[in-house]
Amino acid sequence: MAEGEGCNVSAVEDREDFEIVDRNLIPNVTESKKEGKEKTVEEAGWSAPIFSLAKKASENLAVSYGNALKSAAFVGLVHKPVSNDNPAKTTVKCHTMEERSNLMNMMKLSIKVLIQSALSLGRTLDSDFPPLQQFFVVMEHCLKHGLKAKKSFIGQTKSFFGPLELVEKLCPEASDIATSVKNLPELKTAVGRGRAWLYLALMQKKLADYLKVLLDHKNLLSEFYEPDALMMEEEGAVIVGLLVGLNVLDANLCLKGEDLDSQVGVIDFSLYLKDIQNSDDSKQDAGITAVLDQKHYVEELNRHLSCTVGDLQSKIDCLEKTNSKLQEELAAATDRIGSLQEEQQQLKHQNELIRERSEKSVEVTIQDTKVELDTYKQSRQGLDEMYSDVWKQLKEEKRIRMELEKELELQIGMKTEMEIAMKLLEKDTHEKQDTLVALRQQLEEVKAINLQMFHKSQNSESSLQQKTETIFSFEGKTNQMMSTMKQMEERLRHAEQARQTAEEKNNKMKQEFGGRIETLQQQLSQLDNQCSILEKELKSEKEQRQSLQRELHQEKDTTSLLKTELQQMEGLKKELRKLQGEKQQLEKICEEQEQALQEMGLHLSQSKLKMEDIKEVNKALKGHTWLKDDEATLCKQCEKEFSISRRKHHCRNCGHIFCNACSSNELALPSYPKPVRVCDTCHTLLLQRCSSNAT
Repeated sequence: MAEGEGCNVSAVEDREDFEIVDRNLIPNVTESKKEGKEKTVEEAGWSAPIFSLAKKASENLAVSYGNALKSAAFVGLVHKPVSNDNPAKTTVKCHTMEERSNLMNMMKLSIKVLIQSALSLGRTLDSDFPPLQQFFVVMEHCLKHGLKAKKSFIGQTKSFFGPLELVEKLCPEASDIATSVKNLPELKTAVGRGRAWLYLALMQKKLADYLKVLLDHKNLLSEFYEPDALMMEEEGAVIVGLLVGLNVLDANLCLKGEDLDSQVGVIDFSLYLKDIQNSDDSKQDAGITAVLDQKHYVEELNRHLSCTVGDLQSKIDCLEKTNSKLQEELAAATDRIGSLQEEQQQLKHQNELIRERSEKSVEVTIQDTKVELDTYKQSRQGLDEMYSDVWKQLKEEKRIRMELEKELELQIGMKTEMEIAMKLLEKDTHEKQDTLVALRQQLEEVKAINLQMFHKSQNSESSLQQKTETIFSFEGKTNQMMSTMKQMEERLRHAEQARQTAEEKNNKMKQEFGGRIETLQQQLSQLDNQCSILEKELKSEKEQRQSLQRELHQEKDTTSLLKTELQQMEGLKKELRKLQGEKQQLEKICEEQEQALQEMGLHLSQSKLKMEDIKEVNKALKGHTWLKDDEATLCKQCEKEFSISRRKHHCRNCGHIFCNACSSNELALPSYPKPVRVCDTCHTLLLQRCSSNAT
């Protein structure tokens, strides 16, 4: 007893706790069998095969009912040996085993009570049915047992919807349940999705099959469950076997997201532990409810039967009305048959008259056809001759066309060559025009330079003349100065001679004249002053002469430069004359080439026009098919029928057959030597073409 209490204290936090009930309150197996026998008397009136199957399932589960309650009552009193090595592990194993056995026994009880209560009601179950709610609570506890906690941002969470999602991968039939669960907008938690999945699987009657598929793949379940969980042990297979009995039930459950998310999984043991004193009252209540259900069932049947009777009566009325209508229609049909027979006789009489007339008309047409045959043979001979002529003309035109095509190709080649030559000439002319423009600019610059040089040369010549005049004047002055210098030297010499003679005379005159010496000395000093002035003037004149000589050399250099520039200008003038001559020659060549191109363009346009005429003739010969006389019965234009008076005439342009009025025009065609018969439309078209070609 102490060991059992210790196991209960150290159990895992996530396990479910169950209330221990007194053994005296649990009914025996024999009492349950008696109750089963008493219920068989009440259930003798069941007629549906579903209820018979449910009855068998409840009888099979009745045997295990007492044992389940015993094990649920004494689950805490079981003494199990504990190993001395690791007592904590043994206590955990002990509690997990007890939980598995408790859950399995509770599942047995819930399934038994659910089947018995459903069979006693005899109708489809809804979501408010208490035994069904308790079954889902126990099922949820079984699926939660031994679940591994998954870490997330919020914290550690445990949800049994994770292993149920594997069913979709393992069993494709469960994809409808998964998609409908995911599409429910009000579901917000994984627990709500798992409950919705269980509801849908029970309504499909495939809950046991889906869980069996899960148990067959325990390697996948090991990701979600601990090794000692209920779904990983043998108890899981036992529960799946018990769930097979639920396939006899019909359930119509309401899936509300708020209710599924907020349900609290609490097991109500009051459904499974009943008071012995109140058993008779419950039996009476059950009998009353069964009678009331049968009464409601009979009333519903009566209502359905009355509805079906009303429907059948309305159908009978409709059938009677349709029968009367059909009889009226039958009478009308017989009247119609009589009138139709009379019409048939009249039609037979008319048919005979028509046949006689047609035979007469056939004889007339045979005679006409014979006459037309003769005319056709004659026209055929003429046409054969025309065809041979046309064929010869076609061959000649083909040969001419080939020659024209060759000439055209040659002309096209010549044209391309001329275009290339024209492009090259245009390039040369453009380049030469550019060079001409550059040369003109250079000429203008040279002319400006020439004018400047000419003005400079004129200025320099005038300055030269002036300078030569000044030089001549300076030379005259220098000559005069030289002559004056010579005269002065001669004077000096004469003066010295005179001085010497004067000194001699002075010496003589000193002696002779003492007073005249002073006057002579004064004259000498004056003469010395005049000599110094004359020497200074000579020096200045020499300096001026040297500067004039320098200017002369500079002017000579400038004149030589101007002469070289004049020679260059004459060479440029000669080159300009040559370029102008080349330009005139190129202009003449361009004019000749333009004239040749214009002539080539005229030839090309003429050849194109000839080619278009040849193409039109070929189109006329190829495109227009020559209709046979048998193919045409009406005139193509006025659509009047041909006869002996209205003869057939072929249009020589389009080949169609017309009457005389519609083909009275004649025109000269290129394939015929003489004017031939043409229809009105071809006549207008050919006239338009001729007028366009003439323009």
